Amino acid sequence: MTTSTVNSKSKLRTVDLVYCALFATLMMIGANITSFAPFMVVGGVPITLQAFFAILAGLVLGSRLGALSITVYMLIGLAGAPVFARFGGGFSQILSPTFGFVVAFILVAFIVGKIVENNRSKKMYITAAIIGVIVSYLIGTNWMYAAYMLWFSAPEAFTYKMAWLWMIPPLPKDLILAVFAGVFGHRIQKVLKVR
Repeated sequence: MTTSTVNSKSKLRTVDLVYCALFATLMMIGANITSFAPFMVVGGVPITLQAFFAILAGLVLGSRLGALSITVYMLIGLAGAPVFARFGGGFSQILSPTFGFVVAFILVAFIVGKIVENNRSKKMYITAAIIGVIVSYLIGTNWMYAAYMLWFSAPEAFTYKMAWLWMIPPLPKDLILAVFAGVFGHRIQKVLKVR
């Protein structure tokens, strides 16, 4: 591989920047669905569309650009823009019990993208999307538990089991949307490949 080939792969094209900005924006919108439907908050955890868009970012953009787009979203929020769930923003959001999900979404986009980069079948897209949900729940729920136990005021009689029970209401929605993201992401990739 020549030096020019390596440099061309490491540089971001204008279209790559546009795609990253698009998915960062979709994350912002998906994070604040609860502002229109406040009943979608269970146990203090907002039920959002972020997992769907993080998975879709990895499926459509690949591991590198998918993770970059979610990182951009996170950095915009940490810089103070009200783009996190319930229009939260600022560096103090790191201490939020749900911030682990934001961190997880970066890894989700990367892992999902890596899985489908070598196998572009529809089945693999759906499988990768479901794996993405599992990763986001593992990281996000453990972060939430640690936050409540170490630096946030935990509800009375709060346990590790209770943290996972709080994740039951959004789980069916995230699994259904993951399957949809897998099918939709596969279709988008086929269209983009043709063009």
